[in-house]
Amino acid sequence: MANAEITDVLLKAELPGLRLSSRGKVRDIFDLGDALLIVTTDRISAFDVVLPNGIPHKGRVLNGLSEFWFGFLRDVTANHLITCDVAEMPPEVRKYKDVLRGRSMLVKKAKPFPVECVARGYLIGSGWKDYQAGGAVCGIKLPTGLKQASKLAEPLFTPSTKAASGHDQNIGFDEVAKTVGHAVAETLRDRTLAIYGKAAAYAESKGIILADTKFEFGRVGDDILLIDEVLTPDSSRFWPKSGYREGISPPSFDKQFVRDYLESIAWDKRPPAPELPEEVVRKTSEKYREAYRRLVGRELA
Repeated sequence: MANAEITDVLLKAELPGLRLSSRGKVRDIFDLGDALLIVTTDRISAFDVVLPNGIPHKGRVLNGLSEFWFGFLRDVTANHLITCDVAEMPPEVRKYKDVLRGRSMLVKKAKPFPVECVARGYLIGSGWKDYQAGGAVCGIKLPTGLKQASKLAEPLFTPSTKAASGHDQNIGFDEVAKTVGHAVAETLRDRTLAIYGKAAAYAESKGIILADTKFEFGRVGDDILLIDEVLTPDSSRFWPKSGYREGISPPSFDKQFVRDYLESIAWDKRPPAPELPEEVVRKTSEKYREAYRRLVGRELA
């Protein structure tokens, strides 16, 4: 990857005349009245801190994967996507086509539910930590003797709080039901597991294990829609089947490479974050693009 490409990243979407609603760790959201414009930047965060570097192509990978999965999962759940084609967006958006092409989506304005809907097929991450501490994940008791990255007998719905800052906290189904109502909680659980099941089977056919993933849902009128991003390396753990075994944290198509580097330099995980070396940026970009190529079946355009 040439140095020029490493500097050719979008860290912030500046779109004069459009009303900025929020800037997240990765996405800049603009309020168009009856719809939202979501712009996926090349920002990357680790340990809940946004890093100074961008990762080339990252935003387009996330946007393209979400577009692919929204279409693939249409028979499982409705979603908020209107279009990713800038030419079909309102005139005030189209004038920024050079910035937005490949990294933006026009979506229905939904009211998000205040929970992260997590599906786990393997014991890793915070689920592994919970299991080590008490033999359960989100109150769901698991068999003894499981190892890090063990495949679970069946996928689990392990929701979490949606933290504005800092780490989300794992919660049980009953707490979700108290927050959104029992009927809605059941819908979120069932839909989460149905999406995971279909996506995991597809990913496996492409040589990838979908270890776990998180979804967000929102309401538009009486309809519950899948919103935000879906099944990207930022929201999911994708492992190459060829590198999987129990007892370790398997190699993955996500930002684990960045986390490992930051751990190696003993950063205290407080802002400001250190600059990433060119080699770390390059390899991280390659991992994101490989995930796209394997799952979508073509190179990122």
